[in-house]
Amino acid sequence: MQEIRNVAIIAHVDHGKTTLVDALLRQSHSLKKEGGGDLLMDSNDLERERGITIFSKNAAVEFGGVKINIIDTPGHADFGGEVERIMRMVDGAILLVDAKEGPMPQTKFVLRKAIQAGHKIIVVINKIDKPEARIDWVLDKTFDLFVELGATDEQTDFPVIYASGVQGKAGLKPDLSTMTDIIPVFDTILSVIPVAKADASAPLQMLTVNLSYDNFKGKIAVGRIYAGSIKKGQEVAHINRDGITKKVRITAVMTFMGMSRLEVDEVFAGDIVAISGITDVSIGETVADPAHPVALPTIAIEEPTVKMTFGINTSPFAGQEGTYTTSRQIKERLEHELETDVALKMFPTDSADKFEMAGRGELHLSILIEKMRREGFELQVSKPQVIIKEVDGKKMEPIELVSIEVPEEHSGVVIEKMGKRRAEMKDMKVDHKIAYLDFEIPTRGLIGYRSELLTDTKGMGIMNSLFLGYQDYKGDLSSGEHGSLIAFEAGETRNYALVAAQERGQMFIGDGVQVYCGQVVGKNAKAEDLEVNVCREKKLSNMRSKGDGGAASMDTPKTMGLEDALEYIGDDELVEVTPKNIRIRKLYLDPNDRKRNLRDSKKD
Repeated sequence: MQEIRNVAIIAHVDHGKTTLVDALLRQSHSLKKEGGGDLLMDSNDLERERGITIFSKNAAVEFGGVKINIIDTPGHADFGGEVERIMRMVDGAILLVDAKEGPMPQTKFVLRKAIQAGHKIIVVINKIDKPEARIDWVLDKTFDLFVELGATDEQTDFPVIYASGVQGKAGLKPDLSTMTDIIPVFDTILSVIPVAKADASAPLQMLTVNLSYDNFKGKIAVGRIYAGSIKKGQEVAHINRDGITKKVRITAVMTFMGMSRLEVDEVFAGDIVAISGITDVSIGETVADPAHPVALPTIAIEEPTVKMTFGINTSPFAGQEGTYTTSRQIKERLEHELETDVALKMFPTDSADKFEMAGRGELHLSILIEKMRREGFELQVSKPQVIIKEVDGKKMEPIELVSIEVPEEHSGVVIEKMGKRRAEMKDMKVDHKIAYLDFEIPTRGLIGYRSELLTDTKGMGIMNSLFLGYQDYKGDLSSGEHGSLIAFEAGETRNYALVAAQERGQMFIGDGVQVYCGQVVGKNAKAEDLEVNVCREKKLSNMRSKGDGGAASMDTPKTMGLEDALEYIGDDELVEVTPKNIRIRKLYLDPNDRKRNLRDSKKD
């Protein structure tokens, strides 16, 4: 049996976790040359584009004869459930903090989980090569955070490493010129993180922490072996959440080395393993010895807070751009996602063509939509809505802690807008003309605010949110209704018509685009819907006058990405998602149907 260390890397979004892991992978002498350029751990296209880690991943390196399992964790709050589970798989953590920004809201969330698990923590102050780095200030703030979160004396006496992940250098002193490589991080892991406790002679006990899917092997359970060992072809006991035990046979056993999963004959206690053969395994369940089936404590799965309706595309352009368009194909794809993403839930609706999906937040669901879009699916989705619960006859709703960082001169407008959304200010600090504002706000008040914040702060606002839990319903929000500019007829847009229409508001489409009647082509300056003709051509005559045909130019239209569209739409609008386009449309395309529906809703 090889000596093993299991360590998680935790940090706020964009503090350089994945870059540091890459440096560790590249400089561990056991790792062969990996392809794929930079950011080996962010292997998913979506992660590379957004610059965030969405799916937790395992890697392993050998250093000094010791195997080090490294788990890269998501930093975004919508994927916080994964962080919680991963703490059960490791014996220590590396907390990465940006040398300029210091500890941020999600740093607080992931660090609390590591402290509660009783783990020894190594602090790495990263990006010390930044010109604005303020290393001493960041170190003080990090220590304050440990104290605030109730860390023990042993945990607050944390070792500190200074690093530049992008340069692949680290050292025990904040002097970049004396650093040569990343080896000090390895040395500190070996001296600080305890050896994985394990009894290989005891009956088997493994806890499933993550799931993945393989087209050949089927569902793969990833977890840590706490006792015993697991072999290929071995009969084991699968103990589910309800305590029901079932005997199954393991078809494949894999361990991690570098970025790869290697098939092996046997994996021993203390190591992290991936196994296949258990078709109905879920997160938090135990794989045990059939002669002595003892269950480990299960992991609580976080409840979804936001729901959306997914349905087949019913627009006039349906079936023109996607490969998978039927309700059967969409349902099968959603059910496949449910197998590996336990925080996602699907509820039946009154229509066979619609499926209600619930997740941990807007980002969680929009990532799923984006994945489906790239796979060739065509669908339409409704406005995100929060899930309201009733507890002991009381209406409860999800509440989030929102931290906003803006230039001081924009703080007034942010406070005003947050007040209208039923937010309660918890803290305000001003440092170097930057205001740091903390609010508690209902999740429904946050939907649609991100783009508004960027507009109000001229793109300088930074917002991070963290789910706090369910609290009493905060009351109705002030109406933030918008008016849309709706295409009056089907056809191809013309510059002449768009120039006239843009006087009414902000356009979403440019010249030469095919549109259909009922498609939203822009945002009205007033809070009411307006039909516009964007396909009208200029009438030609055989007369020419001085000023005729003057250079009427159109402003650059606003490009509406998936998240922008989901934030924008109202209750009577849908987002049409295809592999080639994101379109916004009215629920009822025919103007007469819209008027009839409006009349009926007023009667109700």
